Amino acid sequence: MKRKNKNERIIISLTRTALVLGFLLAWEFCARKGFYNGFFTSYPSEILMDLVEFYKSGALAKHTAITLTEAFLGLLYGTLIGIVTAIIFGYFSALGKVISPIITAISGIPQLTLAPVYVLWFGLGLTSKIFLAGLMVFFNVFFSTYNAIKNIDRRLIESANLLGASNIRTLRTVVIPACMPWILSGIRGGVGSALVGAIIGEYIGSSGGFGWMITYSTSFFNIKRVMSCILILLLVGIILNKLLDFAESKMLIWKTDTTLSMKQK
Repeated sequence: MKRKNKNERIIISLTRTALVLGFLLAWEFCARKGFYNGFFTSYPSEILMDLVEFYKSGALAKHTAITLTEAFLGLLYGTLIGIVTAIIFGYFSALGKVISPIITAISGIPQLTLAPVYVLWFGLGLTSKIFLAGLMVFFNVFFSTYNAIKNIDRRLIESANLLGASNIRTLRTVVIPACMPWILSGIRGGVGSALVGAIIGEYIGSSGGFGWMITYSTSFFNIKRVMSCILILLLVGIILNKLLDFAESKMLIWKTDTTLSMKQK
């Protein structure tokens, strides 16, 4: 069984790699042969050369540090506040019934429309970007955690209480482990939201970061630099999701993948 699973993972990895390489080669070939105007999308070899230039100039490290600082702090604060708020609403159900519809209504407002307001409140520095990124993460984590808490089997909590567990111990040994798959799911969605929030904030007003660089490069029609920034953000997203996969494999050892296929694994 283990050998079969290992072979399956290898096949999946090779297939994924072949698809990506095939896409890049087709992109390069079509742009070089003039099947479309490469000015609008650039092409892989040009983007690679721009990345080397971006790195050598020192600007890559500067803008990466700015954007990742905003995104990571937003992810951290949004996750912590989202989990704590969901737990408080879980213990005080009346409070949850009053406040959660308000949070739902606020989450329905496109944050892009409110970004200028956040910049006005907190200025052009890191604070406004962290607040925007954190708020977007908060919505993902809060709703995932709160819905998980509301759907916990009541008998698990009653059993813990009958065995003499305190509220804190019940929270630590029953509630959090039971909700962890949904918490991690919310964090996974929050990773993308944190990056989006940081970039949006930089679009509105900033002196650095990938959002600023994309806006600046677009104004000079430097499409290869725009694509370089997008590629870096893509790689950051992949790395963060791989880290979450690793954390999930360690924290949720008991969890098994489910498939709708009727074939036996």
